[in-house]
Amino acid sequence: MKKIGVLILFFMSVVACNNPSKKVEETKVAEEIQYHKPVLNTKSAAYLYHFAYDCIDQEYPNKLGQVLGDASYLKEPSELHPAFYGCYDWHSSVHGHWTLLNILKEFPDFEKRDAILTKLQRNISKENILKEILYFDDVHNKTFERTYGWAWLLKVAETLKDWDTKEAQKLAENLDPLVQLIEQKYIDFLPKLKYPIRVGEHPNTAFGMSFALDYAKKYSPELEQIIIAKAKEYYMADAGCPISWEPGGFDFLSPCLQEASLMLKVLPKEEFITWLDNFLPSFRNNPEAYLKVAEVTDRSDGKLAHLDGLNFSRAWCLYEMGIALNNNKMTNLANKHFDYSYKKMDSGEYAGTHWLASFALYAILKSN
Repeated sequence: MKKIGVLILFFMSVVACNNPSKKVEETKVAEEIQYHKPVLNTKSAAYLYHFAYDCIDQEYPNKLGQVLGDASYLKEPSELHPAFYGCYDWHSSVHGHWTLLNILKEFPDFEKRDAILTKLQRNISKENILKEILYFDDVHNKTFERTYGWAWLLKVAETLKDWDTKEAQKLAENLDPLVQLIEQKYIDFLPKLKYPIRVGEHPNTAFGMSFALDYAKKYSPELEQIIIAKAKEYYMADAGCPISWEPGGFDFLSPCLQEASLMLKVLPKEEFITWLDNFLPSFRNNPEAYLKVAEVTDRSDGKLAHLDGLNFSRAWCLYEMGIALNNNKMTNLANKHFDYSYKKMDSGEYAGTHWLASFALYAILKSN
Protein backbone atom coordinates (compact mmCIF):
# COMPACT_ATOMS: atom_id res chain seq x y z
CA MET A 1 0.00 0.00 0.00
CA LYS A 2 2.87 2.34 0.89
CA LYS A 3 4.49 1.66 -2.49
CA ILE A 4 1.25 2.51 -4.30
CA GLY A 5 1.07 5.86 -2.43
CA VAL A 6 4.64 6.71 -3.40
CA LEU A 7 3.90 5.88 -7.04
CA ILE A 8 0.82 8.09 -7.04
CA LEU A 9 2.80 11.03 -5.60
CA PHE A 10 5.56 10.49 -8.17
CA PHE A 11 3.02 10.39 -11.00
CA MET A 12 1.37 13.59 -9.79
CA SER A 13 4.73 15.40 -9.58
CA VAL A 14 5.63 14.33 -13.13
CA VAL A 15 2.29 15.56 -14.44
CA ALA A 16 2.74 18.86 -12.63
CA CYS A 17 6.28 19.34 -13.96
CA ASN A 18 5.14 18.62 -17.49
CA ASN A 19 2.01 20.73 -17.30
CA PRO A 20 2.60 23.68 -19.67
CA SER A 21 -0.24 25.72 -18.23
CA LYS A 22 1.26 25.44 -14.74
CA LYS A 23 4.65 26.65 -16.03
CA VAL A 24 3.05 29.60 -17.82
CA GLU A 25 1.13 30.43 -14.65
CA GLU A 26 4.31 30.39 -12.54
CA THR A 27 6.15 32.53 -15.09
CA LYS A 28 3.29 35.00 -15.18
CA VAL A 29 3.33 35.32 -11.39
CA ALA A 30 7.09 35.96 -11.46
CA GLU A 31 6.67 38.63 -14.13
CA GLU A 32 3.93 40.37 -12.17
CA ILE A 33 6.08 41.03 -9.09
CA GLN A 34 6.10 44.79 -8.63
CA TYR A 35 9.33 46.40 -7.48
CA HIS A 36 9.36 49.73 -5.69
CA LYS A 37 10.37 52.83 -7.59
CA PRO A 38 13.34 54.65 -6.01
CA VAL A 39 12.65 57.95 -4.32
CA LEU A 40 14.95 60.92 -3.91
CA ASN A 41 14.36 62.34 -0.47
CA THR A 42 16.53 63.64 2.35
CA LYS A 43 17.28 60.08 3.47
CA SER A 44 18.46 58.83 0.06
CA ALA A 45 20.30 62.12 -0.57
CA ALA A 46 22.15 61.72 2.73
CA TYR A 47 23.06 58.16 1.74
CA LEU A 48 24.34 59.16 -1.70
CA TYR A 49 26.13 62.42 -1.04
CA HIS A 50 28.90 61.01 1.15
CA PHE A 51 30.30 58.77 -1.60
CA ALA A 52 31.09 61.79 -3.78
CA TYR A 53 31.83 64.17 -0.92
CA ASP A 54 34.44 61.86 0.54
CA CYS A 55 36.29 61.28 -2.72
CA ILE A 56 36.32 64.51 -4.76
CA ASP A 57 39.37 65.64 -2.78
CA GLN A 58 40.84 62.15 -2.21
CA GLU A 59 43.89 62.20 -4.45
CA TYR A 60 45.04 58.59 -4.12
CA PRO A 61 44.75 55.93 -5.40
CA ASN A 62 44.67 57.58 -8.80
CA LYS A 63 44.55 56.45 -12.42
CA LEU A 64 45.72 59.31 -14.63
CA GLY A 65 45.26 57.87 -18.11
CA GLN A 66 47.70 60.39 -19.56
CA VAL A 67 50.24 60.33 -22.38
CA LEU A 68 53.71 61.37 -21.21
CA GLY A 69 55.44 63.81 -23.54
CA ASP A 70 58.59 63.89 -21.43
CA ALA A 71 59.68 63.72 -17.79
CA SER A 72 58.03 67.07 -17.00
CA TYR A 73 54.62 65.38 -17.29
CA LEU A 74 55.30 63.38 -14.12
CA LYS A 75 53.37 65.45 -11.61
CA GLU A 76 50.89 64.94 -8.79
CA PRO A 77 47.28 64.45 -9.98
CA SER A 78 46.26 67.65 -8.20
CA GLU A 79 48.90 69.59 -10.18
CA LEU A 80 47.74 68.18 -13.50
CA HIS A 81 44.02 68.40 -12.70
CA PRO A 82 43.48 70.90 -9.88
CA ALA A 83 39.70 70.87 -10.37
CA PHE A 84 39.07 67.16 -10.95
CA TYR A 85 41.85 65.17 -9.33
CA GLY A 86 39.92 63.03 -6.80
CA CYS A 87 37.71 59.96 -7.00
CA TYR A 88 40.39 57.75 -8.60
CA ASP A 89 40.19 59.21 -12.14
CA TRP A 90 39.22 62.41 -13.92
CA HIS A 91 35.78 61.39 -15.18
CA SER A 92 34.73 59.91 -11.83
CA SER A 93 35.70 63.17 -10.17
CA VAL A 94 33.59 65.07 -12.69
CA HIS A 95 30.49 62.97 -12.09
CA GLY A 96 31.16 63.13 -8.36
CA HIS A 97 30.86 66.91 -8.65
CA TRP A 98 27.68 66.41 -10.69
CA THR A 99 26.26 64.26 -7.87
CA LEU A 100 26.85 66.90 -5.22
CA LEU A 101 25.53 69.70 -7.40
CA ASN A 102 22.29 67.85 -8.09
CA ILE A 103 21.74 67.01 -4.44
CA LEU A 104 22.07 70.69 -3.57
CA LYS A 105 19.86 71.63 -6.52
CA GLU A 106 17.13 69.23 -5.38
CA PHE A 107 17.51 70.05 -1.67
CA PRO A 108 18.50 73.71 -1.19
CA ASP A 109 18.45 73.26 2.61
CA PHE A 110 20.45 70.02 2.62
CA GLU A 111 22.16 69.63 5.99
CA LYS A 112 25.67 69.43 4.47
CA ARG A 113 25.07 72.28 2.03
CA ASP A 114 27.78 74.64 3.28
CA ALA A 115 30.45 71.96 3.51
CA ILE A 116 29.63 70.71 0.01
CA LEU A 117 29.67 74.21 -1.47
CA THR A 118 33.04 74.88 0.10
CA LYS A 119 34.57 71.90 -1.69
CA LEU A 120 32.84 72.67 -4.99
CA GLN A 121 33.90 76.32 -4.96
CA ARG A 122 37.47 75.42 -4.09
CA ASN A 123 37.73 72.93 -6.97
CA ILE A 124 35.74 74.69 -9.69
CA SER A 125 37.64 77.96 -9.48
CA LYS A 126 38.56 80.11 -12.46
CA GLU A 127 42.26 79.40 -11.97
CA ASN A 128 41.82 75.64 -11.69
CA ILE A 129 39.67 75.43 -14.81
CA LEU A 130 42.24 77.35 -16.84
CA LYS A 131 44.86 74.78 -15.78
CA GLU A 132 42.50 71.97 -16.84
CA ILE A 133 42.24 73.61 -20.26
CA LEU A 134 46.02 73.65 -20.61
CA TYR A 135 46.00 69.88 -20.14
CA PHE A 136 43.27 69.33 -22.75
CA ASP A 137 45.16 71.56 -25.19
CA ASP A 138 48.43 69.65 -24.72
CA VAL A 139 49.63 68.15 -27.99
CA HIS A 140 49.87 64.67 -26.47
CA ASN A 141 46.52 64.69 -24.65
CA LYS A 142 44.05 66.30 -27.05
CA THR A 143 41.85 63.18 -26.97
CA PHE A 144 41.91 62.89 -23.18
CA GLU A 145 38.57 61.55 -21.84
CA ARG A 146 37.00 61.32 -25.30
CA THR A 147 33.98 61.12 -25.13
CA TYR A 148 32.94 59.71 -21.73
CA GLY A 149 34.52 62.41 -19.61
CA TRP A 150 33.42 65.04 -22.11
CA ALA A 151 29.82 63.89 -21.72
CA TRP A 152 29.89 64.11 -17.93
CA LEU A 153 31.51 67.56 -18.06
CA LEU A 154 28.58 68.77 -20.17
CA LYS A 155 26.21 67.20 -17.62
CA VAL A 156 27.86 69.32 -14.92
CA ALA A 157 27.48 72.39 -17.14
CA GLU A 158 23.82 71.56 -17.79
CA THR A 159 23.11 71.30 -14.07
CA LEU A 160 24.82 74.60 -13.30
CA LYS A 161 23.05 76.45 -16.11
CA ASP A 162 19.65 74.99 -15.09
CA TRP A 163 20.16 75.83 -11.40
CA ASP A 164 19.24 79.46 -10.87
CA THR A 165 21.26 80.48 -7.83
CA LYS A 166 24.14 82.91 -7.45
CA GLU A 167 26.46 80.05 -6.39
CA ALA A 168 25.59 78.01 -9.47
CA GLN A 169 25.97 81.02 -11.75
CA LYS A 170 29.46 81.71 -10.41
CA LEU A 171 30.52 78.06 -10.78
CA ALA A 172 29.08 78.00 -14.31
CA GLU A 173 31.04 81.13 -15.16
CA ASN A 174 34.25 79.55 -13.88
CA LEU A 175 33.62 76.28 -15.74
CA ASP A 176 32.50 77.84 -19.01
CA PRO A 177 35.90 78.06 -20.78
CA LEU A 178 36.34 74.28 -20.37
CA VAL A 179 32.73 73.70 -21.46
CA GLN A 180 33.34 75.71 -24.64
CA LEU A 181 36.46 73.66 -25.33
CA ILE A 182 34.61 70.36 -24.86
CA GLU A 183 31.75 71.53 -27.09
CA GLN A 184 34.25 72.33 -29.82
CA LYS A 185 36.00 69.00 -29.39
CA TYR A 186 32.67 67.25 -29.97
CA ILE A 187 31.91 69.42 -32.99
CA ASP A 188 35.32 68.66 -34.50
CA PHE A 189 35.36 64.95 -33.64
CA LEU A 190 31.92 63.59 -34.49
CA PRO A 191 32.00 64.38 -38.23
CA LYS A 192 35.30 62.46 -38.44
CA LEU A 193 34.00 59.39 -36.59
CA LYS A 194 32.92 57.17 -39.47
CA TYR A 195 31.68 54.25 -37.37
CA PRO A 196 30.08 54.28 -33.90
CA ILE A 197 31.77 52.52 -30.99
CA ARG A 198 29.36 49.93 -29.59
CA VAL A 199 31.06 48.67 -26.42
CA GLY A 200 29.72 48.53 -22.86
CA GLU A 201 32.41 50.76 -21.35
CA HIS A 202 33.68 54.35 -21.58
CA PRO A 203 34.10 54.80 -25.37
CA ASN A 204 30.44 53.96 -26.15
CA THR A 205 29.39 56.52 -28.74
CA ALA A 206 25.66 56.42 -28.01
CA PHE A 207 26.23 57.20 -24.34
CA GLY A 208 28.52 60.13 -25.06
CA MET A 209 26.13 61.55 -27.64
CA SER A 210 23.04 61.02 -25.47
CA PHE A 211 24.42 62.96 -22.50
CA ALA A 212 25.86 65.67 -24.76
CA LEU A 213 22.52 65.99 -26.56
CA ASP A 214 20.73 66.77 -23.29
CA TYR A 215 23.06 69.75 -22.87
CA ALA A 216 23.07 70.73 -26.53
CA LYS A 217 19.27 70.88 -26.86
CA LYS A 218 19.28 73.67 -24.29
CA TYR A 219 22.57 75.47 -24.82
CA SER A 220 24.34 74.57 -28.09
CA PRO A 221 22.25 74.48 -31.31
CA GLU A 222 25.25 73.63 -33.49
CA LEU A 223 26.20 70.63 -31.37
CA GLU A 224 22.56 69.52 -31.20
CA GLN A 225 22.31 69.52 -35.00
CA ILE A 226 25.50 67.48 -35.40
CA ILE A 227 24.51 64.88 -32.79
CA ILE A 228 21.05 64.35 -34.25
CA ALA A 229 22.47 63.96 -37.76
CA LYS A 230 25.18 61.54 -36.64
CA ALA A 231 22.74 59.51 -34.51
CA LYS A 232 20.55 58.94 -37.54
CA GLU A 233 23.59 58.15 -39.69
CA TYR A 234 24.95 55.63 -37.19
CA TYR A 235 21.80 53.97 -35.89
CA MET A 236 18.70 54.57 -38.02
CA ALA A 237 19.08 51.36 -40.04
CA ASP A 238 20.03 49.16 -37.06
CA ALA A 239 17.84 46.11 -36.47
CA GLY A 240 17.92 43.02 -34.26
CA CYS A 241 20.34 44.30 -31.63
CA PRO A 242 21.91 41.19 -29.99
CA ILE A 243 20.79 42.05 -26.47
CA SER A 244 21.04 38.37 -25.49
CA TRP A 245 24.83 38.81 -25.73
CA GLU A 246 24.71 41.31 -22.87
CA PRO A 247 26.23 41.82 -20.46
CA GLY A 248 29.90 41.57 -21.12
CA GLY A 249 31.90 40.81 -17.99
CA PHE A 250 33.16 44.38 -17.51
CA ASP A 251 30.16 46.33 -18.85
CA PHE A 252 28.71 49.31 -17.06
CA LEU A 253 26.67 50.38 -20.08
CA SER A 254 24.23 48.39 -22.21
CA PRO A 255 25.14 48.89 -25.88
CA CYS A 256 21.56 48.14 -26.99
CA LEU A 257 19.80 50.26 -24.38
CA GLN A 258 22.17 53.22 -24.69
CA GLU A 259 21.48 53.32 -28.40
CA ALA A 260 17.73 53.14 -27.78
CA SER A 261 18.01 55.90 -25.17
CA LEU A 262 19.71 58.16 -27.70
CA MET A 263 17.21 57.45 -30.47
CA LEU A 264 14.32 58.18 -28.09
CA LYS A 265 15.72 61.71 -27.82
CA VAL A 266 16.24 62.00 -31.58
CA LEU A 267 13.02 60.61 -33.08
CA PRO A 268 9.34 61.57 -32.68
CA LYS A 269 7.46 59.09 -30.49
CA GLU A 270 5.67 57.11 -33.21
CA GLU A 271 8.79 56.95 -35.36
CA PHE A 272 10.77 55.79 -32.34
CA ILE A 273 8.30 52.97 -31.63
CA THR A 274 8.66 51.70 -35.21
CA TRP A 275 12.44 51.92 -34.93
CA LEU A 276 12.49 50.20 -31.52
CA ASP A 277 10.35 47.30 -32.70
CA ASN A 278 12.87 46.65 -35.47
CA PHE A 279 15.86 47.23 -33.24
CA LEU A 280 14.61 45.07 -30.33
CA PRO A 281 11.71 42.95 -31.61
CA SER A 282 9.15 42.08 -28.89
CA PHE A 283 11.12 44.00 -26.28
CA ARG A 284 8.26 46.37 -25.51
CA ASN A 285 5.95 43.47 -24.75
CA ASN A 286 8.27 41.47 -22.52
CA PRO A 287 11.54 43.22 -21.62
CA GLU A 288 12.24 40.84 -18.72
CA ALA A 289 12.63 37.99 -21.17
CA TYR A 290 15.69 39.77 -22.57
CA LEU A 291 17.36 41.33 -19.50
CA LYS A 292 18.27 39.70 -16.23
CA VAL A 293 19.80 41.72 -13.42
CA ALA A 294 23.61 41.66 -13.66
CA GLU A 295 25.19 39.88 -10.69
CA VAL A 296 28.40 41.15 -9.11
CA THR A 297 30.70 38.47 -7.72
CA ASP A 298 33.49 40.65 -6.28
CA ARG A 299 33.02 44.35 -5.47
CA SER A 300 36.70 44.77 -4.63
CA ASP A 301 37.55 44.21 -8.31
CA GLY A 302 37.05 47.49 -10.16
CA LYS A 303 36.16 45.86 -13.45
CA LEU A 304 33.72 43.36 -11.95
CA ALA A 305 32.15 46.18 -9.93
CA HIS A 306 31.24 47.78 -13.26
CA LEU A 307 28.19 45.52 -13.29
CA ASP A 308 26.58 47.49 -10.47
CA GLY A 309 26.90 50.51 -12.73
CA LEU A 310 25.32 48.50 -15.54
CA ASN A 311 22.25 47.85 -13.39
CA PHE A 312 21.90 51.58 -12.75
CA SER A 313 22.48 52.63 -16.37
CA ARG A 314 20.06 49.98 -17.62
CA ALA A 315 17.58 51.35 -15.10
CA TRP A 316 17.80 54.91 -16.35
CA CYS A 317 17.41 53.82 -19.99
CA LEU A 318 14.38 51.70 -19.07
CA TYR A 319 12.89 54.60 -17.10
CA GLU A 320 13.34 56.93 -20.05
CA MET A 321 11.62 54.55 -22.46
CA GLY A 322 9.06 53.22 -19.99
CA ILE A 323 7.84 56.70 -19.04
CA ALA A 324 7.83 57.96 -22.63
CA LEU A 325 5.91 54.89 -23.86
CA ASN A 326 3.74 54.45 -20.76
CA ASN A 327 5.18 50.94 -20.42
CA ASN A 328 4.95 49.62 -16.84
CA LYS A 329 6.92 46.47 -17.71
CA MET A 330 9.96 48.56 -18.58
CA THR A 331 9.73 50.77 -15.49
CA ASN A 332 9.20 47.75 -13.23
CA LEU A 333 12.26 46.06 -14.71
CA ALA A 334 14.17 49.31 -14.11
CA ASN A 335 13.09 49.22 -10.47
CA LYS A 336 14.33 45.64 -10.19
CA HIS A 337 17.76 46.51 -11.58
CA PHE A 338 18.07 49.56 -9.39
CA ASP A 339 17.04 47.74 -6.23
CA TYR A 340 19.67 45.01 -6.62
CA SER A 341 22.68 47.33 -6.74
CA TYR A 342 21.46 50.21 -4.58
CA LYS A 343 21.34 48.03 -1.49
CA LYS A 344 24.93 46.93 -2.02
CA MET A 345 26.62 50.23 -2.89
CA ASP A 346 28.02 50.87 0.58
CA SER A 347 30.30 47.86 0.43
CA GLY A 348 33.36 49.74 1.65
CA GLU A 349 35.17 48.89 -1.58
CA TYR A 350 36.62 52.00 -3.24
CA ALA A 351 36.45 50.21 -6.59
CA GLY A 352 32.74 51.02 -6.64
CA THR A 353 32.19 53.71 -4.05
CA HIS A 354 34.27 56.27 -5.95
CA TRP A 355 31.73 56.49 -8.79
CA LEU A 356 28.48 54.55 -8.32
CA ALA A 357 26.57 57.29 -6.47
CA SER A 358 26.35 59.34 -9.66
CA PHE A 359 24.88 56.42 -11.61
CA ALA A 360 22.40 55.70 -8.83
CA LEU A 361 21.34 59.34 -8.56
CA TYR A 362 20.95 59.71 -12.31
CA ALA A 363 18.70 56.64 -12.36
CA ILE A 364 16.58 58.04 -9.52
CA LEU A 365 16.17 61.35 -11.33
CA LYS A 366 15.10 59.52 -14.48
CA SER A 367 12.52 57.45 -12.60
CA ASN A 368 10.24 60.46 -12.04
